[in-house]
Amino acid sequence: MNHKEKLLQVYKQATNAEDIQCEIPDNYKDFISKIANNCTRLKGVYTVLITLLVHKTLNPDQDIRFHQAQIGGFSGRNIDKQYITPTLQELGLPAMAESGWLTRSLEQPKPYTLDYPGKIGNKSVKEAFLNLIDWVQKNPDKAELALRILLGQVIQNTNFTKIKITKIENNARLNIKLIVDGLEEHFNFNYKTHGASKLPVLAFYAIYQILIEEVERYKLCTLKKLASHTASDLTSRSAGDIEVFDENNKLFEAVEIKQGKKIDIQIIRIVKEKIVKYHPQRYCIFSSSDIENSDAELIDIEISGIDKNHGCQIIINGTIPTLKYYLRLISSLDNFINKYSILIESDSELQIDHKIKWNEILSEHFGIYYGDQKIGD
Repeated sequence: MNHKEKLLQVYKQATNAEDIQCEIPDNYKDFISKIANNCTRLKGVYTVLITLLVHKTLNPDQDIRFHQAQIGGFSGRNIDKQYITPTLQELGLPAMAESGWLTRSLEQPKPYTLDYPGKIGNKSVKEAFLNLIDWVQKNPDKAELALRILLGQVIQNTNFTKIKITKIENNARLNIKLIVDGLEEHFNFNYKTHGASKLPVLAFYAIYQILIEEVERYKLCTLKKLASHTASDLTSRSAGDIEVFDENNKLFEAVEIKQGKKIDIQIIRIVKEKIVKYHPQRYCIFSSSDIENSDAELIDIEISGIDKNHGCQIIINGTIPTLKYYLRLISSLDNFINKYSILIESDSELQIDHKIKWNEILSEHFGIYYGDQKIGD
């Protein structure tokens, strides 16, 4: 049995873990809950822990604290990349773009002992992570039980964020102003949770899904699947939030969304590095804020140099003005709303508040109904 098969086997049993709760001490159940409750925010930690638990069930004599071959252990990263992360993605559970070991705080060539020096952002999550590994290493027969409880709680948390968003058909009330007003409210609402910065990325992705079908410029182009919004571009090996490839599979256009950030010279210099590496014809930077006035002249000089030396046009514009313009280009506003709604509904990085709010906006702005009742009634 390989690691994927073992993970799937435990997954099938994970939603019913009441019979094994008493076999794990309360403090370690609390540690499991801490990891599960942070599985979307700290996906690297959760993914690495699942990899180690699966490996321990298959290899009970292996010291899973030694997670790299160079420190006398095994290659956890290769196991994760080949078996664990792809399986989590298939199951619709929170997952990294490639591997949890690409997280800097977890990739250090040091064993995961209780004094592991990696700077995991949340101290209580780090404590839970290292203590669970220590406990399972000392109690290898408990590895599968811990994995089953962890997966069960992650499934429960993931299902909690699944909100059905209705599809609209030929809604006569739709117009660009209504849509833009609704998007602005969705982007800028005062959420009490993290993750709202991904909303404009999803809106632009929905627009680009239509542009590549309808606009001559994008004929024969393909849209790359969205990477994790919490991963750095270095980790995800992407040139931006959105990437369009031509018929030869070469990067044609990249888009970066800077929600709430002014465009300064540092952003342009980072973009220049990506242009030199990936060679797009056009690089778009859309921001909800303005250009930093003190950097305006330097930005103009840098953009002109990039165009002259690398043949890439950099376009800077506001998020909402650009969406207004793109909405004028497409043939069906209903199509855009439905594509955006599908992305909102299926995205595992968004919180339940973001999804509920979009349902409310569909009702209040667009008059979309479930039968005789508006959504949210």
